[in-house]
Amino acid sequence: MGRCGVVWCSLLLAIVIIASTGFGGVISHGDHPLAKIAVQKTVFALDEKAYVNSSTSVLGVDGGDSEWVTVEFGSPSPSDDDWIGVFSPANFSTSTCDPENPKVIPPVLCTSPIKYQFANYSSSEYKKTGKGSLKLQLINQRSDFSFALFSGGILNPKLIAVSKAISFINPNAPLYPRLAQGKEWNEMTVTWTSGYGLHAAEAFIEWGPKDGETKRSPAGTLTIDRNSMCGAPARTVGWRDQGFIHTSFMRDLWPNRVYIYQLGHKLSNGSFVWSKEYSFNGSPYPGENSVQRVIIFGDMGKGEADGSNEYNNYQQGSLNTTRQLIRDLENYDIVFHIGDICYANGYVSQWDQFTAQIEPIASRVPYMIASGNHERDWPGTGSFYGNTDSGGECGVMAETMFYVPAVNRAKFWYSTDYGMFRFCVADTEHDWREGTEQYKFIEHCLESVDRQKQPWLIFLAHRVLGYSSGSFYAEDGAFAEPMGRESLQKLWQKHKVDVALYGHVHNYERTCPIYQNVCTNDEKNSYNGTLNGTIHVVAGGGGAGLANFTSLQTKWSLYKDYDFGFVKLTAFDHSNLLFEYKKSRDGNVYDSFTIKRDYRDILACGVDNCPSMTLAS
Repeated sequence: MGRCGVVWCSLLLAIVIIASTGFGGVISHGDHPLAKIAVQKTVFALDEKAYVNSSTSVLGVDGGDSEWVTVEFGSPSPSDDDWIGVFSPANFSTSTCDPENPKVIPPVLCTSPIKYQFANYSSSEYKKTGKGSLKLQLINQRSDFSFALFSGGILNPKLIAVSKAISFINPNAPLYPRLAQGKEWNEMTVTWTSGYGLHAAEAFIEWGPKDGETKRSPAGTLTIDRNSMCGAPARTVGWRDQGFIHTSFMRDLWPNRVYIYQLGHKLSNGSFVWSKEYSFNGSPYPGENSVQRVIIFGDMGKGEADGSNEYNNYQQGSLNTTRQLIRDLENYDIVFHIGDICYANGYVSQWDQFTAQIEPIASRVPYMIASGNHERDWPGTGSFYGNTDSGGECGVMAETMFYVPAVNRAKFWYSTDYGMFRFCVADTEHDWREGTEQYKFIEHCLESVDRQKQPWLIFLAHRVLGYSSGSFYAEDGAFAEPMGRESLQKLWQKHKVDVALYGHVHNYERTCPIYQNVCTNDEKNSYNGTLNGTIHVVAGGGGAGLANFTSLQTKWSLYKDYDFGFVKLTAFDHSNLLFEYKKSRDGNVYDSFTIKRDYRDILACGVDNCPSMTLAS
């Protein structure tokens, strides 16, 4: 490989270095590593003695959608601040910039890399020898890639060498299927991503029962453009073309039956492009008496198996959680990821990387999500909070990349039935207070369930609307979102919600059955009969950096854990439920409880849920 491709050399030599004051800067949200790169300050300093070479020019020859690439590089003036950026598309020069102000020439570098790593990460002698190498994992993201060597650190980057472009053999291939429950119990949806638009190919799925006849169902196609985003960095340095997102529906499924499916595209020339074959089980009939197993967690984010800075500095537990769930794939049936999905924070290339990470899970079982602050919040967009946590995405990425059975996906609340479970999923980034549209939905979801058929009633939300000993909640004395319990606790109590689970606080905590700050049951691990309250659980340790607990001791908190983990619910029948908290590092159970009761226990009234009655003589 040469130091600089012919096209790249001619482009770079033509660049006029202009300090752009009109270009939108990177907005840093939390500790996202891509936000630390001063992209707009990059200067052109191509050095003919510096080089970057990759070990291959064509990826995915064996049909895979990810591949490890060895990158070798050198510099005549090496420094510990030197770093390698991975860019896609490969051409990231000013010719690809689209300045919001046409009177201002954009900077040398107008897009963030999709990942980066320091040159000395695996080459400790780099500063002495000026030579190093990295092993980086790439996934198919519908475009080519190039590697760039920078000096000056991430605050004052100087572009000194660029590799030739490399690409997957079919960058447009249909990839990363995500199953989700449909609006009916016997409907399954699948959403995937490809590079084939409406005029290039017809998108569909071919599916049917295992060892049975297959059929084809058409897919709808959506796109996202830069103007769909609400602000920087999603509209500026964080933007990357997301290709085409397709969703198809498999209807009239038999409960528990094994189905197979393939993603397909019929090209305009009549040929076909296929994904590999996947399988899933049809959902159980509502009220069906069979063993049903559910995984719940929040705030997982994405990790980088190659050790690039995304993983080192941001979501240390994400890969462990994912690996444990993949290892245990045969022992659960549905997943709920309750908000803060991948922490793209406006660097939208991360959504591809996240869907690739969870593909072994989401292609096999329904992967249901809830809306979190890092998906939705942006000022002036209808968010309940005026924060900038979404990095300008304002919900668009989550609402398009994943399907949920909501009436309106811009209002991300919904209910879904799974056998003996009813799940009421709230959207804490929209107003939930009494009298609002969402409050009425929550009330209807809770009151409309037939508890004889679906005895296990579960409330899910991202922000903690119940109870948490997280330090930032305790500081304001609320132990939860302000106005959370105030508006909803009477609904939970009236309709006997068994368990309410939340993310947002990056740890694990379980309360006693509680109502109005008072424990309604002295038992801690084995509950018989009515709870007389709701057990509140924070399960926000999916992978993002852990959150501290307050030093204050509360009577209602039974178990706390400052670690990464997830929750598993197992309904053995209509009378027996097992709750388990597992750590991501080993998959072992560290907290658990059981609920055992009869239907008459649900009918019995308790505090604040007794109807008025009369005694006839």
